[in-house]
Amino acid sequence: MPASPNTGPGDPGARLLDVPGGSFLMGNEDERAIPGDGEGPVRRVALAPFRIDAHPVTNRRFAAFVAATGHRTLAEREGWSFVFAGHLPADHPPTRAIAATPWWRQVHGASWRAPEGPGSTVEERQDHPVVHVSRDDALAFCAWAGLRLPTEAEWERAARGGLEGRRFPWGDELEPRGRHRCNVWQGRFPDEDTGEDGWRGTSPVDAFPPNGLGLHDVAGNVWEWTADPWIAPGPGALPLAGAPVAIRGGSHLCHVSYCERYRVAARSAADPAGTTGHQGFRCAADA
Repeated sequence: MPASPNTGPGDPGARLLDVPGGSFLMGNEDERAIPGDGEGPVRRVALAPFRIDAHPVTNRRFAAFVAATGHRTLAEREGWSFVFAGHLPADHPPTRAIAATPWWRQVHGASWRAPEGPGSTVEERQDHPVVHVSRDDALAFCAWAGLRLPTEAEWERAARGGLEGRRFPWGDELEPRGRHRCNVWQGRFPDEDTGEDGWRGTSPVDAFPPNGLGLHDVAGNVWEWTADPWIAPGPGALPLAGAPVAIRGGSHLCHVSYCERYRVAARSAADPAGTTGHQGFRCAADA
């Protein structure tokens, strides 16, 4: 797919891909669909032409935005963010955990600049996706770049890479011919990540091959904010005021035993004011 230069006022690092208009089959209702996530029913959705980032926004691109605007992220203003416990050093002081998911720890000083808190840095992770960004942080970046967040339908059409009815952007097998195609958890979640795919934590946005339309990282690495509110599954359901928004793609913490949401039709919800060490975004634009 041809890449187009960004035409917005900022973000010289953008590499947008042109997605032609047309229709596609969106959603999933096979045995792998997660009850309650509203992946189905499978339906045909028509879209106008649009453009979308070849990969999630990187630390390098986000740093250029911060340098140009002075933006301070929500995590920086609040003074903390959620970090996966397994990424903290063994001697890290005790921290507050989320009761339902105790592997998430409140770490003071964690932000996009310091993903694991004080002492950590993105200096060697310039080409990794930016994390610890709220949805408003993502929208601020988009406004600066002259872009926007993709809708769920746009995200899924682009992520499918021209394939329909397949579980992953490359087909139905997670590791075709034994080769890793994305950054997800291997081992026993949440205690042991063997890193068989080459990474524990985030990876460079181009560490794995692109899909058939040229997009990287639409399975695993980091969850991605979308433009759409989370609509609770069920006929006629509507989002409530202050409800979560839809996120797509899964992350490096997803594992088949707990969260097989790195499948292309999978979806989840997130608090738009939440920030974590596995939440990022990519941008889109009208054609």
